[in-house]
Amino acid sequence: MKVIIIGGGWSGCAAAITARKAGAEVELYEKTDMLVGLGNVGGIMRNNGRYTAAEELINLGAGDLINITDRNATHKNITFPGHGHAWLYDVNKIEPEVRAFLKSIGVKIHLISRVVDVEKEKNKILGIYLADGSYVKGDVFIETTGSTGPMGNCLRYGNGCSMCILRCPAFGPRVSLSSRAGVEDLQGEREEDVYGAFSGSCKLCKESISPELLKEIEEKGAVVLQVPPEDINMDKLKLKVCQQYALKEFAENIILLDTGHIKLMTPFYPLEKLRKIKGLEYARFMDPYAGGKGNSIRYLSVAPRTDDMKVKGIDNLFCAGEKSGLFVGHTEAMCTGSLAGHNAVRYLLGMPLLILPKSTAIGDIISYANCKLLTKEGRRNRYTLAGAEYFKRMQEIGLYSIDNEEIKKRIEKLSLSGVLAQKLI
Repeated sequence: MKVIIIGGGWSGCAAAITARKAGAEVELYEKTDMLVGLGNVGGIMRNNGRYTAAEELINLGAGDLINITDRNATHKNITFPGHGHAWLYDVNKIEPEVRAFLKSIGVKIHLISRVVDVEKEKNKILGIYLADGSYVKGDVFIETTGSTGPMGNCLRYGNGCSMCILRCPAFGPRVSLSSRAGVEDLQGEREEDVYGAFSGSCKLCKESISPELLKEIEEKGAVVLQVPPEDINMDKLKLKVCQQYALKEFAENIILLDTGHIKLMTPFYPLEKLRKIKGLEYARFMDPYAGGKGNSIRYLSVAPRTDDMKVKGIDNLFCAGEKSGLFVGHTEAMCTGSLAGHNAVRYLLGMPLLILPKSTAIGDIISYANCKLLTKEGRRNRYTLAGAEYFKRMQEIGLYSIDNEEIKKRIEKLSLSGVLAQKLI
């Protein structure tokens, strides 16, 4: 039984792990030369409700990626505006470890392998076509291609290509395979008939920051610097994909986090204005290199799905990550990917597909985001365990917890301990 995963970001890697644990042959195709996608510029874990979901994943038997990010955390339990008990991992070290782990469990990884089309018979996909013309057959497929790109979308809905971590000019544009299979994709909006949203942060080169400021950031993990009054721009908060950061503190201040490079918590910031701030007089952007002008545009290709992560209208296609909803974050990608990988093997075996109960944070956000995606108002919001609309809901219905024992008992009570690590074949 062959499971083919298209896209090697956090969700694709998570899907590969659970599908492989279930006993299937797993092949993963990634168009760039690195795995974990936006995880190479992210770095924030366990903040707010993500802590709960991370512990749920561990108890469900799908905590491998959480364990890797935990091992590479350079700062633990830090606080910055709107966020508590955050862990920051080093984005420069994470990808090789994830790649090594996938290889160690027998996942076949194909890098610089862009999938451009599918072969379909009725409502079933038979195989995939790569950009080099080759064709690969499979039994079940999981699309985790994300929702960013191609470059034209960043130009049409943003400020142009910022040469972000996805590097479309170098490795080619993303292709929506659900769309190629005849399924109409959905799009997120940020206002009336304006689609997509800017990625929420960019990176500064450590060497370009004053020694005094750099020392403070590396010691504390997070530093807040005041923006000059004339440069405060509240309207910019509406552009962000990460609505959990749409707080006035993020307009009135520069928030800097140590994630290997220095993470600047804003979609972009004009370099001339940035250099007015003490300690940043020589500041230079890393990835994306156009961080003074723009950032990547996301949420332009979301597949309609059911709560078991199966794409509607195609019998043997599952989805995860941003492809599966207006989700924000690494943890959210790992959660959806882990479920998709496990259910792909259940599908092959003719078993009932697993839908995680709404009495878990993971099951609830998967269901909640799916319902919201079907409404115009819902498509203007983003869904994350770390803040904004969903974290408020999570607190209101009693799902938020940082008590490891309580979370463990929650999963045990549902008889779901280790379910995503089960060998099915």
